[in-house]
Parts: sequence; structure tokens; C-alpha cells
Amino acid sequence: MARIIGAVACSHTPTIGFAFDRKKQQDPVWAPIFEAFAPVQRWLAERKPDVLFFIYNDHISSFFFDHYSAFSLGVGERHEVADEGGGARDLPALKGHPALARHIGRSLVADEFDMSFFQDRALDHGVFSPMSLLCPHEPEWPTPVIPLQVGVLQSPVPSARRCWRLGQALRRAIESYPDDLDVAIVATGGLSHQVHGERAGFNNTAWDAQFLDLIENDPVRLTEMTQAELATLGGMEGAEVIMWLVMRGALSSNVRKTHQSYYLPSMTGIATAIYENLASPPVAGEVQRHRRHMDRQLAGIEAIEGSYPFTLETSVRAYRLNKFLHGMTRPDHRARFLADEEVAFEAAGLPPQERELVRRRDWRGLIRYGVIFFMLEKLGAVLGVSNLHIYAAMRGQSLEEFQQTRNAPAALYSVAGKDAAPQTWDEKSPHSARQ
Repeated sequence: MARIIGAVACSHTPTIGFAFDRKKQQDPVWAPIFEAFAPVQRWLAERKPDVLFFIYNDHISSFFFDHYSAFSLGVGERHEVADEGGGARDLPALKGHPALARHIGRSLVADEFDMSFFQDRALDHGVFSPMSLLCPHEPEWPTPVIPLQVGVLQSPVPSARRCWRLGQALRRAIESYPDDLDVAIVATGGLSHQVHGERAGFNNTAWDAQFLDLIENDPVRLTEMTQAELATLGGMEGAEVIMWLVMRGALSSNVRKTHQSYYLPSMTGIATAIYENLASPPVAGEVQRHRRHMDRQLAGIEAIEGSYPFTLETSVRAYRLNKFLHGMTRPDHRARFLADEEVAFEAAGLPPQERELVRRRDWRGLIRYGVIFFMLEKLGAVLGVSNLHIYAAMRGQSLEEFQQTRNAPAALYSVAGKDAAPQTWDEKSPHSARQ
């Protein structure tokens, strides 16, 4: 089974990445930052975790306010470096760990956390700024990373207590994973700072010291604090320290702190800490009970003939093809596809199996492969194929046979909009429904 070996807590201010990129290791102003991270890098090198679970917040680089979630879990295979306005930093992408990530996701949802999940989104300085000093990265990072993005920038934000309880659920998730993995949790953010308004530049070193003591020795007291109280003491942006409570909630009640540092060079109190987990192994049937709890909602689903649940595993496996078909919502993409399918396949980097499924309009095969139906109806709309044609093909019937099972046999429809070409439902054409 997987286990949490300990945790690292650190700030994620962009000054850390700035100092690294400009090789400020010997500069007296910046050297204390490198000195603070050195013990953490040694600890990670010695303990060699198999996975880092990384708690951070995006700074409106990859997540915008058109869709902003409280808790977003990265479940993909790869995480690129975000461009935050002046070009991406010269760092390699991070590998993900989709298998553990989807197990954690299933477990958190089973514990009634309304998670969102992301793939194919770059990570900004919330992750890569501290990562610069946590691990060597040439030619690549040594450890896969599972990122958890916490929405702390737009109120209402998760409460301190909610973050603590998410950490407790995270512990259950990790400890119930069947493979033998050592997991280290990294919590980022803070300490005291404010970067907007007339209070910009606010710091409170006394509160930073008290917070570091409480997170180690009495974290439950922190769970009672409101966002307003945290902002009063630590600055509006400094209230992001609730992310440390996710980490602390995942550890044993007592921890062994082996390192702590604090430095305030400019805008943000930069802290680092290492907490070794002292948790006992799961007892009796604890893990088995939790796995049954995770599986309860889909228990028996396999008995429903001709049904294919769209799970996180499916989503990751078929992500490229679903993304290609989702592109049919863009005029340029669908025009390229209609002009020359092979050119569109090549531009998207689809492997041979996926290309052949689309070429043959193998609607049933596409579903079985992992394409969600709502991508099929988008492709159908572009091709002039009705939803009813697709339903019939998936059932292995002719359109006429399927229509006889409907209350209104003559009803044909699709999601095609105002710019769609004439639908070819009543005639054979190069783009009609193939089976």
C-alpha cells in the first residue's frame, strides 16, 4: 500500500524562481533563500519519494474566472510550464502520475468533496518556483507530481476547516492505494504578504512565527480562523496559507519537524519546513472498508450491457482523441477536417488506431475506445449525420430499424448550428454515416 512519508511546506513566491534563473546563489540578498531550501532538497534526495502531491494555487495563468473551482486535481500524464506573460521559464515539464491521481480523485469524491479535474493545463510559479529549488531537473525532474490547485483568489474560497478535512480525506485516499509507493506532500503559499491596494507590501513577522508554531503543534486552532482573520494577520494574499492545512490534515496528529527556516527579503515571508509523518499503519479492515466506500457508486455497473462509464481512467486514456473531436466546435478545425481529414489527423498527432476509428465512422468502436458520446454528436453535426444515425449504428441497427423503436419515428435531429452545411441525412455522401 502507499504511505505518506512526510511533508514539505514552502512559499511559492516568484522571487524564488527569479533568483534561481538568474543564478543568484552567491548574492547576499538572495543566498538565504537557497540556504533555506538546501535541507529540503537533501531530505527529498535521501527519502526518494515515488510521487510528490503538490498543493498550490494558480495565479490566473492557466485558470481564469470563466470557470473557477475550489479544488482542481491534475490527473494528466504531463504538466508543462505556464507562460505568465513574458514567456515560459526554461524548465522541463513535470511527469504526472495518472493512476494514483485518479484513485485520489475517486476517493475524494466518495468522501463528498466536489472536485474538478484537469489535464493539459500548464502550471505556473505556484508549482515551478519552489520546484526549482526542491529538485534537480536536468535532463528531467526525478519525481512525478500530482498537482492540486486550490481556488483561493476569488471569494468565496474554501474555509480553513474545509482544507483541513480535505487533508484528512487525502490521507485515506493515499493509504488505500494498492501499490507500494512513498508519497511526500508539498504545501505551498504564504507566508504573510499582500500585493494589491494601499496595503501592498504588508507583512507580519510575528504572525508568521506564530503560524509556523500552530501548523506544527496545534493546527486545529487554525481551522477555526476565518478568511478575514487570516487576511488581517497575514495580508489578503497571505490568507492562502489555508493550503498548508490540506498538508497538515493528511499527516499524523503529532509530527517530527526536522527543518524550519524563515526569510523576508521583500514582499513575502519565505518559509520552508519539513514534517516527518508519525502515522501508524492502517488497522484491521480500514483500507478494505474505504475501498468499498470508494466503489459503492459504480458497484454493479459492469452488469449493464452495452454501457461504458466515462471514468477518469477513460478520460486520460482517450484524452487526445476527445480533444480532437471537441475541436469540431472551432470553425478553423472543422474546416481543416472537412478539407482533408488526413492533414487534420497528422496535425493532431493521432495514432493509427484513432485515425482509423474516425475514418470508418465507427461510432460503436469510438465509444468502446473511450470517446464520450457528446464528442460523437459534434462530429456528426460537422459531417451532416443525425444523432439518430449514430444511435442506430451503436446498436448495430439500420436507421429504419432504430426509428421503429421510437415514439416519433420521423424525428431526426443533431446539434448542428447556424453555420452548418446542409445535413445529408437522406442521401449517401462522402461524409454520411459509415458503420
